[in-house]
Amino acid sequence: MELDYTVKRSAKRKKLTISVERDRTVVVHAPISASDEAIDKAVQSKRQWIYAKTHHEQKLHELPHPPGKEFVNGESALYLGKHYRIQIVDDETAKVHFGNGFTVPRRQASLRREALREWYLEQAREVILPRIDEQARNLGVQVRLVKIVDNRFRWGSCTPKDAVHINWRLIKAPMSVIDYVIVHELAHLLEENHTPRFWNIVRTHTAAMLKAKTWLKENGQLLEEEV
Repeated sequence: MELDYTVKRSAKRKKLTISVERDRTVVVHAPISASDEAIDKAVQSKRQWIYAKTHHEQKLHELPHPPGKEFVNGESALYLGKHYRIQIVDDETAKVHFGNGFTVPRRQASLRREALREWYLEQAREVILPRIDEQARNLGVQVRLVKIVDNRFRWGSCTPKDAVHINWRLIKAPMSVIDYVIVHELAHLLEENHTPRFWNIVRTHTAAMLKAKTWLKENGQLLEEEV
């Protein structure tokens, strides 16, 4: 069976790595000098590993709720790992407010999901961006650019140009999980691949690494829900 994959070359990259995204696409990150034949040979040598990853239960599992569903009074939404009740209120403002729970203006009836999404994005910028700066200082690395991004299939990424991108949906996860993803991406500035040294770096700077990985594995689908 033919194995489909996408190749992304970079002049800064020295080693070839293969990743399987959460939508089951296979991406090869390769140096500019890597030939098509060398890339294909590397992919073929990893066929068994790629098959296992693309058929992992978490990647095959469908979202528990279909995207686009409306939410109503009494439902809940995640924030920093906890569920909070949603209340639809008569309010002249057009913004979502958060206290002991979420309050959503009734005037946003047709745009409730969009309003909550904007609130999440704002909170992600306020909470996660300073956390990246703090963890970068802890690891002694310099980041050229940090961004909160909208990416359905990756929690974070570190580009060859030393830019760190974090998925805004992580604002729904516990802070320990957010820290794990941040440290994971920053560690790539010290060690490009997932070597034993890489994991030692992550483990040293993330006390709850295994717990955070387990939480993401078990609850990742919840973060992708629209509400």
